[in-house]
Amino acid sequence: MVLNSLAIYLFVILACSSTLEASINGGRLRFKQENPIKRSDFPPGFLFGAATSAYQVEGAYLEDGKSLSNWDDFCHSKGCGENGENGDVADNHYHLFLKDIEIMHSLGLKAYRFSISWARILPRGRFGEVNPLGIMFYNKIIDNLVLKGIEPFVTIHHQDFPQELEEKYGSWLNPQMQDDFVHFAEICYKSFGDRVKYWITINEPNLFSEMGYERGTYPPARCSYPFGNCLSGNSDVEPLYAMHNMLLAHGKAAKLYHEKFQAIHKPKQGGLIGLVIHCFMYEPLTDSDLDREAAERAMIFNIGWSFDPPIFGDYPKEMRDYHGSELPRFSLEEKSFMKNSIDFIGINHYSAVYTKDCTNSSCLETANRLIKGFVEITGERDGVLIGEPTSMPRFFVVPRGMEEIVDYVKTRYNNKPMFITENGYSSPNIHDVAVEEILNDVKRIEFHQSYLASLAKAIRQVWNGADVRGYFVWALMDNYEWTFGYNVRFGLHYVDQNTFDRIPKLSAKWYQDFLKNNSLIHNPSIRTLESVQMFDV
Repeated sequence: MVLNSLAIYLFVILACSSTLEASINGGRLRFKQENPIKRSDFPPGFLFGAATSAYQVEGAYLEDGKSLSNWDDFCHSKGCGENGENGDVADNHYHLFLKDIEIMHSLGLKAYRFSISWARILPRGRFGEVNPLGIMFYNKIIDNLVLKGIEPFVTIHHQDFPQELEEKYGSWLNPQMQDDFVHFAEICYKSFGDRVKYWITINEPNLFSEMGYERGTYPPARCSYPFGNCLSGNSDVEPLYAMHNMLLAHGKAAKLYHEKFQAIHKPKQGGLIGLVIHCFMYEPLTDSDLDREAAERAMIFNIGWSFDPPIFGDYPKEMRDYHGSELPRFSLEEKSFMKNSIDFIGINHYSAVYTKDCTNSSCLETANRLIKGFVEITGERDGVLIGEPTSMPRFFVVPRGMEEIVDYVKTRYNNKPMFITENGYSSPNIHDVAVEEILNDVKRIEFHQSYLASLAKAIRQVWNGADVRGYFVWALMDNYEWTFGYNVRFGLHYVDQNTFDRIPKLSAKWYQDFLKNNSLIHNPSIRTLESVQMFDV
């Protein structure tokens, strides 16, 4: 098995058009790079970390007072991932978090981005009591991170919330959800804010509104024709209202933090608060004016939709021109507290895609809709893919997209501080692939090197470089990837689902070396289950 992995490994390296070179010496590989990206290519104090989210790693779905979340209910009733997989156990992080923090420390991470399970802190939302065991769990995580010199970078809401809020009033389609979220956020500030200096209110509201209320593939599984065959929903309108309530929830929670916790009252916490969205880079399919306009429209209907309200106080004019009265409106009071409600911008970026105009050409029925901005996205032009495919349908390896998206956000939002809060590579279909091949993840190393080089280019621009302050690898370890289950792997570590051993991949060794400002991986052995010990990074 080792020899087979070695042969496959060398073939991949020789076949791909990268700057990595491999030579064999006594059964060991040495990597060479021309002008390799290094830690020293980034500013002093730049935060390098890794990320996870509660539902995707914790497990312990009903332990110590936690209630059913929307994802628990959804996966138990409909089945998620292949073979009905779910996050009941996930990576068992709830019981293994101390070992995971040791892994982070050995890697040399300066920050760890994780989320807090709403259903673990407030099992019944604001209709019940705070769960002290939930508070204790996250206090242990935060205390141990601080002890190891790792900055806690906390996401308050990363898709999961108490199912009772869905059943009681319809969750994000109802303005009541704003009050529930602010109540949850305040408890987090009070409980953890003395040690947490970086807060994210909500992760990817734009993606969650699309998947939950337009496509209906995420809970609460609402949609309408032609997007899907859900029991109820309206794909052309409901995403706008769900997003509106999430943005207002963010604005109110940020206002509370700024006024009562950030700096004014004693003891002041002095932290920063931001919002994270999912950001494709949209490029025109052709050089036509219509496709260029479609690409710009796609940027506005995603990035502008998400960040214009918390920075400028209202939705983009272009969206109002298209949607008219269907796009919810902010009151004058809401515009006031929404404006400048974020201290930093969080960008989850994985890929670039092509955009095609649908106003004057035929498109897929789901693309030729107002909710999509009459834009069709594709990864192919003239039979050629925009980049190497991955196991995620819309994710291609397009390193230039990182510089492009950062430049766009920098220009649109006057170079407000940014963090790359997620960036990662999902190995192509891993069915029937030996574990050794998963561990020897050369392509993941290439991905991060090329995207980091693109990011460094955006930061280093002679005139007005982008104010990017951190980069988080998604993910620390392979985890439960929502409806894709456990067969899509982004992690620096492989997780044995039988033993829950965390086995470092070659990319973990690369990241450790990178963080030590080493430009090479010096003679890493071909990794096998026999040769790799837990936490050997």
